[in-house]
Amino acid sequence: MSATADVTPTTPPSTSTPSWPIGLDALGYGGDYNPEQWPDEIRVEDVELMLEAGVNLVSLAIFSWARIQPTEGTFDWEWLDVTMDRLHAAGIRVDLATATASPPPWLSHKHPEILPVTVDGTVLSPGSRQHYRIASPVFRRYAVEMTRLVAERYADHPGLAMWHIDNEIGCHAPHEFSDDGAAAFRRWLEARYGTIDALNHAWGTAFWSQLYSSFEEILPPRAATAQINPTHQLDFARYSSDELLSYYLDLRAVLAEVTPGIPCTTNFMVMNGPNPMDYYSWAPEMDIVSNDHYLWGSDPNPEREIAFSADMVRSMAGNAPWILMEHSTSAVNWQPTNRSRAPHESLRNSLSHLAHGADALLFFQWRQSRAGAEKYHSAMYPHAGRDSDVWRTTVRLGDVLRRVGEIRGSRVQSRAAVLYDYASRWATHTGSQPNQDLDVRGLAVDVHAALGRRGVSADVVEPSADLSGYDLIVVPALYLISDDDAAAVVAAAERGATVLVTFYSGIVDENDHVRLGGYPGAFRDLLGVRSEEFWALQPGQTIALDDGGSASLWAEKVRALEGTEVVRTIVGGDLDGVPALTRRVLGGGAGAGAGAGSAWYLSVQPDADGLQKVVDAVIAESRVAPVLADLPDGVEVTRRADGTGRSWLFVLNHTREAVTLPTSGHDLVAGVDVAEALTLEPGGFAVVREA
Repeated sequence: MSATADVTPTTPPSTSTPSWPIGLDALGYGGDYNPEQWPDEIRVEDVELMLEAGVNLVSLAIFSWARIQPTEGTFDWEWLDVTMDRLHAAGIRVDLATATASPPPWLSHKHPEILPVTVDGTVLSPGSRQHYRIASPVFRRYAVEMTRLVAERYADHPGLAMWHIDNEIGCHAPHEFSDDGAAAFRRWLEARYGTIDALNHAWGTAFWSQLYSSFEEILPPRAATAQINPTHQLDFARYSSDELLSYYLDLRAVLAEVTPGIPCTTNFMVMNGPNPMDYYSWAPEMDIVSNDHYLWGSDPNPEREIAFSADMVRSMAGNAPWILMEHSTSAVNWQPTNRSRAPHESLRNSLSHLAHGADALLFFQWRQSRAGAEKYHSAMYPHAGRDSDVWRTTVRLGDVLRRVGEIRGSRVQSRAAVLYDYASRWATHTGSQPNQDLDVRGLAVDVHAALGRRGVSADVVEPSADLSGYDLIVVPALYLISDDDAAAVVAAAERGATVLVTFYSGIVDENDHVRLGGYPGAFRDLLGVRSEEFWALQPGQTIALDDGGSASLWAEKVRALEGTEVVRTIVGGDLDGVPALTRRVLGGGAGAGAGAGSAWYLSVQPDADGLQKVVDAVIAESRVAPVLADLPDGVEVTRRADGTGRSWLFVLNHTREAVTLPTSGHDLVAGVDVAEALTLEPGGFAVVREA
């Protein structure tokens, strides 16, 4: 089987394939289980401990290729057979992996040509994990064979609930620069453009004498003398995401053939640093969407990023229930300083994913390893054993999930959306940007958090999503957008939605070509403004605004056109009197919005208070109703509903103070009725079945 970047599904998902793990009739709870690391007496104890904690779903055999196939042609299945049987006997469902995530030593020794190559030509050695080049036809052949062997052996096992294809695909070598990768990249380009002339136009190769005469002349964007063509880089990022997806599809095709009707997934990493995979394009190929999520210990407000990440995954899943496939009970092991987490914080972090639509919470891993690269990564059962806060928290979370189990299958409903696009972010990381310190994802998180502070639930959707159901749409630094997707944003405003567009949005088309005539390009007419020049601010430099606030990092030399209201201006300096925030009212229209739509433009990056004021203004104008109004700072609320009139209010207190909120119903966590007000202790949480 040859590797290919054609991501047309090789076997379309069956309409009869379940969209949830087979046999899992409660909220899912568990983690990665690696019995191959332990003697049999420990494995027996594992099952007993799992039952004590309320575990009902585990991921199994993720990194076990070398244990299953210690040498080519020899196999050891007994340990896995016994484990599958034990788990099934205990009522624990299995998310069984294809075992392909880490090739065994014999394979890379026999076929060193499968090893990945970096941008500077370094061949990466085995000795870690994921040491394969994704476009290698040799590796693909072996991975498909292993997948088939696992599938055929366990196809009829009653404990099999779902398939876990590879693991965190693309985590360590998402961009691979080998000759295999170069050949696959050229095939992808030829399929995308058809002719070399079309590619030359898209890449703007008239600049720097880069005109190509054939696809064979094109290489991956390897290390070069100076800046590499940005569209070349952008297309390589697109190709890489598609090539990784094609690997998933190759393995899924085998599973669909051998075990039709068993759902498949692979674990996303939507907040992975460079965001190398376009998971919006991957999600339709998943029977169940799942995600891994880890926090940075240096983040003083991690709840903001959790909420953004979870709402993004929920949106990718089409608002269907999804699985948190991995997170940590406490510290990880791969940051400069690995911060531990108190029990109340760990519980809140887990429940936040549940509050934003997850129906299963799994950890890495079940039992903390004694050896290996992740031995100091926290787990459900730690080195310290039963007499530990981590274990007590593991058991407590299992109990909480049992108590709130009636929320299973309910959904979050949002009338606000934040637009986010992987290709747009990739395009801002190709160099040659006005301000290299601009963090477009960070701005999206900030905007989403500002909505959440006011109790407004928001989806995080790609620009091509259906926007017809939203009353409020925020477009934060969406640098790259197609004409069609920009037109959909305009149409939403024209039918009555409130739209907030920030600086550095709509600047280029999908080929990273600047739209001429003034910024912000695709949204210039909608907003009624024209910016003639970006005004990047130096590190530490701020500008004053007329409301007493300040801005940093970014400003623009912008002019409001006739019919556009100037809401805020810059005070002092070279940009004195230049608009910082504008508003244009459109004609009234029927649709999701009530009355006339409006389009706001924020041309600076304000401080946190200033951004909150802007978001407050657009919330008020959009008439989007909060889940709960007048929230205390640091309190997070969401609502899930099941479509039959039942709803559940999630309340998470991220502060060190007790808080009281007006609500009534029954607190499932505490098991008490709430008459008129709910009081939460510092760091506390509640799930209230609303009256």
